[in-house]
Amino acid sequence: MPVFAIKFVQIVDAMNYRLGRMTMYLIFVLIGILLWSSISKTFFLPSQWTLETAQFAMVAYYILGGPYSIQLGSNVRMDLVYGRWTDKQKAWVDAFTVFFLLFYLGVLLYGAIDSTTYSLKYNERSPTAWRPLLWPLKVGMCIGILCMLLQVISEFIKDIARIRNVDIPAVHGVNQTRNKEQ
Repeated sequence: MPVFAIKFVQIVDAMNYRLGRMTMYLIFVLIGILLWSSISKTFFLPSQWTLETAQFAMVAYYILGGPYSIQLGSNVRMDLVYGRWTDKQKAWVDAFTVFFLLFYLGVLLYGAIDSTTYSLKYNERSPTAWRPLLWPLKVGMCIGILCMLLQVISEFIKDIARIRNVDIPAVHGVNQTRNKEQ
């Protein structure tokens, strides 16, 4: 494998590993928001911001956690015959099917960037009573989709390495569970 490909895999894996580990804690932010929503509805006046903030936190949790999920191989897949295949067979199939995912993520990123540009240009706000700015959420979505796209390319390079029987050294601290399971 070329040195730049190995370096790319190591950098992207390390970045998405750290991002994923930090993103895991957003679930506690979400719990706190929903807990406050329940308390305020019961004992005080209901807060206008809680439901929408919880939705924003959930979007960030989902989008920013996606690359980490791909890295660990914890994404859902139809495993009717895939689980019985050898590592090399899995790598061949993954190396072929990744192009569909790359196309989908490319279109998604294009749309997200277009939507973010619009949101920044016109200072777009949510149509709810609270009316928060939408561009911070859309920027986060662009970052998450870009990180997912980079992680998918990293997994493609790992699949090519598996096909060639080449071992890509892991970066310290990055979990290589997916590679060991396959």
